[in-house]
Amino acid sequence: MEMVTLTINRQKVQVEKGSTILDAARKLNINIPTLCHLDLHDIKFVNKSASCRVCVVQVKGRRNLAPACSTPVDEGMVVTTNSVRAMKSRRTVVELLLSDHPKDCLSCVKNKECELQDLAAELNVRDIPFEGEMSTYRKDVSSHSIVRDLDKCVLCRRCETMCNEVQTVNVLSGVGRGFETVVGPAYDLPMHETTCTFCGQCVAVCPVGALAEANNVQKVWKAIQNKNKVVIVQTAPAVRVALGEEFGMAPGTQVTGKMVKALREIGFDKVFDTDFAADLTIIEEASEFVHRLEHGGKLPILTSCCPGWVKFFEHQFPDMLDIPSSCKSPHEMFGAVAKTYLAEKMGVDPENMVVVSVMPCLAKKYEAARPELGNDNMRDVDFVISTRELGQMLKEATIDFANLEDSDFDNPLGESTGASVIFGASGGVIEAALRTAYEWLTKETLEKVDFEDLRGMQGIKEATVKVNDTDVKIAVAHGLGNARKLLEDIRDGKAEYHAIEIMACPGGCIGGGGQPYHHGDLNILKERAKGLYQEDKDKTLRKSHENPYVKSLYEEFLGEPYGEKAHKLLHTHYVKRDMI
Repeated sequence: MEMVTLTINRQKVQVEKGSTILDAARKLNINIPTLCHLDLHDIKFVNKSASCRVCVVQVKGRRNLAPACSTPVDEGMVVTTNSVRAMKSRRTVVELLLSDHPKDCLSCVKNKECELQDLAAELNVRDIPFEGEMSTYRKDVSSHSIVRDLDKCVLCRRCETMCNEVQTVNVLSGVGRGFETVVGPAYDLPMHETTCTFCGQCVAVCPVGALAEANNVQKVWKAIQNKNKVVIVQTAPAVRVALGEEFGMAPGTQVTGKMVKALREIGFDKVFDTDFAADLTIIEEASEFVHRLEHGGKLPILTSCCPGWVKFFEHQFPDMLDIPSSCKSPHEMFGAVAKTYLAEKMGVDPENMVVVSVMPCLAKKYEAARPELGNDNMRDVDFVISTRELGQMLKEATIDFANLEDSDFDNPLGESTGASVIFGASGGVIEAALRTAYEWLTKETLEKVDFEDLRGMQGIKEATVKVNDTDVKIAVAHGLGNARKLLEDIRDGKAEYHAIEIMACPGGCIGGGGQPYHHGDLNILKERAKGLYQEDKDKTLRKSHENPYVKSLYEEFLGEPYGEKAHKLLHTHYVKRDMI
């Protein structure tokens, strides 16, 4: 490994050849302000567009200031990061950005989370001396998931890098030149007419308010206030280890009981757990896998819990639509059961029942509107709000979240096992399915339920599990670029598996586009995953088929797993979509 020695602010440092000035400065704990730069090592995402020029530094012997984020180090290089010239240049850059930026900070969706706002404060920008023409574009509110407000775009290109290089969806790119440059879809198409998967990772990395979720908070408040409606809520597993961050708690803190109490406080009639439906999903998905395995069905089976991933393969791999499981995602299964089985038990007309899902994911908003996900002209799920949106609601209601007493979910749709909790982390769905499928296929008790090889932040993970005389080959991918690689290998005959789990977002649902912003710190995702696996360990029951309320649901209402009624309510189909 070749090393390079350089001097930064009169301090010598050694770094690997190929490193940038920014890398070297961080090794010395020297702060160089950045805006367009974002480095997420664990998912191989580095935005080195150097488009903002906020990180410029002075290099001895060079006439022009150099962007630290993209300038490679040289042997003997002498760098000054805090020269008057560099500091003045940074301030000027930020003043120019602000001169073409809306001044609605108080009402902006990124207020107090905005990196441009933080940068202006850090550089002591108090006046904007530049006046001139301001960019004005129509706001794109065409999709159910993402709102694009190009008036706020600072052309950092983070969204473009994430969309094209990490997710390989290729919807966003730079268009135009100079003052007319924008980042958006080809031909200025609205988002809902593109191949966008609505995974929300562009929203997760946007430093300002140019990309945000389509907000459903007021719709949910209106439903709660409607005395003629019974409004029930379900919460996804990944929400409980991230919601606390909205109230100053450490990432990964389990706030399940406080969350349930808070949801009752703001007026929901019943509070249920999507984990129940995750257990239900495993019963159906494991049944489908066993059926395919024993009857020569199409393999590998691909999990179908992630709507961003589902839309991705509908656009990108339409020739492989027979491979994914036909199971609906857990929150959609919950909605289907709530508006039939639960409505009957509660004596409520399904038309008067409103199902609200609290999800870590922006694609769930789009998913809930898919026409095939409903019965009798009713949606399975009426509204989806993100973890961030729930945080907004609780703050608006002045809930003292940190000091709430714990409360339990309502039943019969609130009981869950440890297998369902780990759905929120990459590898969790397939691990949960294996716990059940193994016992069904072998007729033996699975003593060691932890499949460690399927866990972690590695982009693609593989494992082989001996089931009777068969070596069952498993693969796990998170991030759509990794999904593409797996599917292309399968299509080309380079890889063979029995089952594959794919999640669109880094780390799985814990890194969803609707979670509290991590601002590039992927240790936050690791802590969230740790919280889920700990809750799994703390559960008495850790296999989905052991859930007593799921058993009762089949006995009282659904009949046989993977049977006719289960298919009608809990399964779906996929659609070949255009490549635009």
